[in-house]
Amino acid sequence: MILETQRLTLTPLAPADAPLVHPIMADPEVMAHWDVAEIEDPDVVNQVLDSQMAAMGEERAFYWAMRLTGDSTFLGLCDLSDIDWRHHRAEVGFILGKDSWGQGYAYEAMQAVMNFAVTQGIQRLWARTHVGNESSEKLLAKLGFEQEGYLRGHVDRGGERRDVRLWGMLL
Repeated sequence: MILETQRLTLTPLAPADAPLVHPIMADPEVMAHWDVAEIEDPDVVNQVLDSQMAAMGEERAFYWAMRLTGDSTFLGLCDLSDIDWRHHRAEVGFILGKDSWGQGYAYEAMQAVMNFAVTQGIQRLWARTHVGNESSEKLLAKLGFEQEGYLRGHVDRGGERRDVRLWGMLL
């Protein structure tokens, strides 16, 4: 399913996207608030993407490559994942290269993902942020998410316990 916004075209994640995703996931600043540190090995990035595409094939997730509509510049990824069809809920997420930060692309893409979720019968969305990821927390609040929980030491990132905020909304 291709989603379009005023400035973006969101296309289903494909194997050809891997070389474009690798530099983003290899950037320590981009990955600072992820469950894992930067991934320098392209084969590991390929494995991650293969897993995501497998989840798509099993209708457990939708992953999209974010591109500028005009020139198809690759910006990052966004998703509707961990879909629970029985309870009509799913997680949302996004990752953008640093060059795309602060330009409203994640907001625009997530609005499209949220609208798509409604068309799929999803009634509740949730997201996680590592404490300290202020830009993602501001974005989620702007989208209408509310902080619903705080999990101390929820993530073990290379021996460092990290606290996580849970965000949610009803559609």
